[in-house]
Amino acid sequence: MVIASNGSMTSFCSKDRQKTYQQWFNFVDSDGDGRITGDDATKFFIKSNIDKSQLKQVWAIADSKRQGFLGFKEFITAMQLISLAQAGHELSADLLRNTEFMDHLEPPLMEDLDSLLVNHGGSRNNGVAETNSILAVVQHAPPKNMFTKMLSKKSSGQTSLAKVTSIVDGLKRLYNEKLKPLEVAYRYNDFASPLLTNSDFDAKPMVMLLGQYSTGKTTFIKHLLKCNYPGAHIGPEPTTDRFIVVMGGPDERSVPGNTIAVQADMPFKALTTFGGAFLSKFECSQMPHPLLEHITFVDTPGVLSGEKQRTQRSYDFTGVIKWFAEKCDLILLLFDPHKLDISDEFKRVISSLRGQDDKIRVVLNKADQVDTQQLMRVYGALMWSLGKVLNTPEVTRVYIGSFNDKPVKEEFTDSMGKELFEREQDDLLDDLIDIPKKACDRRINEFVKRARAAKIHAYIISQLKKEMPAVMGKSKAQQKLMKNLEDVFAKVQKEFHLPAGDFPDVEHFRQVLGAYNIDKFEKLKPKMIQAVDDMLGYDIPDLLKNFKNPYE
Repeated sequence: MVIASNGSMTSFCSKDRQKTYQQWFNFVDSDGDGRITGDDATKFFIKSNIDKSQLKQVWAIADSKRQGFLGFKEFITAMQLISLAQAGHELSADLLRNTEFMDHLEPPLMEDLDSLLVNHGGSRNNGVAETNSILAVVQHAPPKNMFTKMLSKKSSGQTSLAKVTSIVDGLKRLYNEKLKPLEVAYRYNDFASPLLTNSDFDAKPMVMLLGQYSTGKTTFIKHLLKCNYPGAHIGPEPTTDRFIVVMGGPDERSVPGNTIAVQADMPFKALTTFGGAFLSKFECSQMPHPLLEHITFVDTPGVLSGEKQRTQRSYDFTGVIKWFAEKCDLILLLFDPHKLDISDEFKRVISSLRGQDDKIRVVLNKADQVDTQQLMRVYGALMWSLGKVLNTPEVTRVYIGSFNDKPVKEEFTDSMGKELFEREQDDLLDDLIDIPKKACDRRINEFVKRARAAKIHAYIISQLKKEMPAVMGKSKAQQKLMKNLEDVFAKVQKEFHLPAGDFPDVEHFRQVLGAYNIDKFEKLKPKMIQAVDDMLGYDIPDLLKNFKNPYE
């Protein structure tokens, strides 16, 4: 399997051409922050004299992650695409994967670029730039502000995003200025999800694998990487006894959980709330790998079944799964033909994924261990088991395959089974390939979902506060409110016209609320609510509008 991405395009570019592109990049990067915005790009790309429809394709392919800007690697991709367009080729990402063809591709011809570079301390001869003053090349003209329209807002409470150069940066600022104050005021982080940090926004997309022991979770990751990773253990017995985050790094090493949880540039700080017992079962496996530059994998301990369930884990296993589920972009539930039963612990784990249904993919792994007729029966049994746990009217999509490096067994080589395996595996791998491209969209989706949940939380807390007596009988009133929490939820839903599906789980809310004195909470603060409404109604749509394809 090959997962191609723009991040690997520089391997098809000689060092001399990379130096040329670096000089051009520094010239175009008006702010010197390592990012080329759509406004910067339109001024520079127009010098190529290719038509607007082709430039639209260039941007769409180069900014496949929809971040709203081009880094250096993406800029090289754009330049290569412009070269291809000037040579008369139909533009597509597939062209960039031809290593022999791309290795001989010259930089594009850009009108008047020679004189501009000379004026700024550089020169260009036959498409290869001199590099003795690359770092000194800057563009003197001040950049046009992409957000001038955003400064005149429909609401006085809207945030100025004038200095923001990416969608993620915009979300960071909106969170810190508008959503975080609301979460802090009503202790949303204690009831639902910890407060976000910059590392949460900047983290690479994650894929979590869940399943009983020996269903092939570790082997699945090894199959994608085409190699072992530090700390990987594979066997028929429960070999993975810890949470292992497999991510990119400069060298191969394993980092203990206590160490990784305190690193500011890692999105795992909130895991310290699960205590030392969990952190001793948490590990980060780092290694240099092209795929891990774009995706992080989370390998989990096998879910217990049978007699093993009676031995309690020393930490909140379900709580940890829920935390990772909220952070992940994709959740793979792995089964194999001989482990179709869903144990009590597995039921709790799947229940903890409530609200993350769009991320879940079910995989029937090791499917070549049975013949085609048995596979049909196994598939039916799995669907029946899932139907009792996943409380949705829709039929769950199940991917069938054998995700390991061994050849498919003979029973499937000359039958419809082999073709079925290949098509099913391709469908699942397509989902994985799309993860980096959809990461920005997913981040926006999760941000909006969090904002709505925090707003509902504020309404619930303020309603509880409102129903508390002013002087006498506060303890009895709190007990009554907690007992009748469903009625409070219904009252809030009716008063503010909120969808019932967006409300938190009543039992979990009641459990957390028991540790608080309701009377100490804040009253409803309309200005905070209005700030979040402005953010959802104006700021985020404007942010997306200003970072869309500049040629649309």
